[in-house]
Amino acid sequence: MAQNTIGTIFKVTTFGESHGAALGCIVDGVPAGIKIDEGRIQMALDRRKPGQSFGGKNNASVTARKEDDKAQILSGIFEGKSEGTPVGIVIQNTSQHSKDYGNLATTFRPGHADFSFFSKYGFRDYRGGGRSSGRETAARVAAGAIALQVLESLCDIKITAYTERAAGISIKKVDFSQIEQNALRAPDNEQAAIMNEKIEEIRRNKDSAGGIIACRVSGLPAGIGEPVFGKLDAELAKAILSIGAVKGIEFGAGFSAADSTGSVNNDNMRASPDGNVKFESNNAGGILGGISNGNDIFFRVAVKPVPSIFQSQKTVSADEAGKYTDSDLVIEGRHDVCLCPRIVPVIEAMTAIVLADLMLQNRCSRI
Repeated sequence: MAQNTIGTIFKVTTFGESHGAALGCIVDGVPAGIKIDEGRIQMALDRRKPGQSFGGKNNASVTARKEDDKAQILSGIFEGKSEGTPVGIVIQNTSQHSKDYGNLATTFRPGHADFSFFSKYGFRDYRGGGRSSGRETAARVAAGAIALQVLESLCDIKITAYTERAAGISIKKVDFSQIEQNALRAPDNEQAAIMNEKIEEIRRNKDSAGGIIACRVSGLPAGIGEPVFGKLDAELAKAILSIGAVKGIEFGAGFSAADSTGSVNNDNMRASPDGNVKFESNNAGGILGGISNGNDIFFRVAVKPVPSIFQSQKTVSADEAGKYTDSDLVIEGRHDVCLCPRIVPVIEAMTAIVLADLMLQNRCSRI
């Protein structure tokens, strides 16, 4: 299968399936001599892993599947520093219930990649979605933890994603200190509690919910990104849209800019006392002409409802001759109800991977 690698200089290749023996990644292009804290890789995986409760309380959003998601570093790091060689990481699968998917061998789940995957390859791993499963993102998060440490060696950067809206409930404030204080990873504890109640109601109705994730990057210097086909926003969009549940992305003012005017949408600039440029607004989301302008990078991501619901759905089945017949399906297994809290660290990881690659590319731009 092609297209398992992202990046030009800082390259990440992921491998593995949801119900295979393991998942993992190869991270190539990490400069030698960078301090790599392996504990931070595990911390990132712990934020994404399934089977989480929050503070001993019910987290209505997440799957009951229990996985330790322990990262095993195979290569590329010695005595706490990168060697300049490929970093290999493996994450063992330990809690597969493949029998839950036996009825999917010839039947396609609505909303999943089953039918499109089968149409492309004529064959598929139906156990939990195989390669198209959201579990593949564990490898991305491990790679993203390395990318972030590479970035931190180059600039004073901070990447923060959070749930802005879930199950139709929006936040009313943005307090970054509260993101890890609630089950939804929202910067608003009060609204997060309402989100969780709504998601619990949806779960009882055997349904699922979507939401919106916002991401802010501070500290990225101006001048990052390539002006034509390697635009910063284009590369970020490609990376973020490669996450299975993501259905849309907007930067800065986004789609609302279509109803604006130039006098309102343009971000006016002034010279700041420290000799830099200060923007009076950030409708551009920190990117102009595909290149960072020194303002915060800001984008929002639309996350679809989890397609695995426990209601009866209409679909089709295929026989050995490839003939399709109508069928009804009730999905079994353990599934998330709302992906927002677990997709937050994935958004951060993919952002870090893209920025690390573009920062290293930028070193070739001028002497």
